[in-house]
Amino acid sequence: HKMVLYIVGLGLGDERDVTVRGLEAIKSCDKVFLEEGNVAMLVVGDPVCATTHTDMMLRAKEFGVKVELIHNASAMGAAGCCGLQLYSFGQTVSIPFFDDNWRPTSFYPKIKYNRGGGMHTLCLLDIKVKEPDFEAMKRGRTVFLPPRYMSVNTAAEQLIEAEEKHGEGAYSPKETLCVGMARLGQPDQRIIAGTLEELKTQDFGEPLHCLIICGETHDLEMEMVKEFLVEGST
Repeated sequence: HKMVLYIVGLGLGDERDVTVRGLEAIKSCDKVFLEEGNVAMLVVGDPVCATTHTDMMLRAKEFGVKVELIHNASAMGAAGCCGLQLYSFGQTVSIPFFDDNWRPTSFYPKIKYNRGGGMHTLCLLDIKVKEPDFEAMKRGRTVFLPPRYMSVNTAAEQLIEAEEKHGEGAYSPKETLCVGMARLGQPDQRIIAGTLEELKTQDFGEPLHCLIICGETHDLEMEMVKEFLVEGST
């Protein structure tokens, strides 16, 4: 039979969030990738929210492999639980970890563009998995560093640094309303609203985290967001 590549969204939590259809596809797949059978790739959230998976789909089709997408919940939709309207969001941006040699701020002009049009910006925060330990590799050993998940706190600090670097007023660290969110869709999800200066000291707990930089908010949005404001924030 013809090989099928299933790209299955796992949703926002753990394996229990997989859809019934997704589970059926997983059960039908072979474990050995080289066999002339079906293969499933499991991805956090929804499969079409990352360009990596789009590239994989195109490559699979080039090899004559049938591709079947199985959708699931994504942070891009779940972010609306804080009360901000999804219709009012602009481009989504990624915030990468800064290090001593690499401090990219390509997200900055996109946030500026969004806010210039009154739109909110969803910031997806960096995840480092199977990151090579270059010091160990120099000694001939293949070692991977422990996984790292960017927190809202780190993202807030980096966004403040980016504004200080560019100085174009894309947002104000002390005035612009932002919403930090952790573990969306889970029983212990946490949502805290405030400025970047306020959010960088809040306790969001375990990953995964994401952050929204607000544009223009209307009354109904503010009524909801107020429920999550840092105590004393104006």
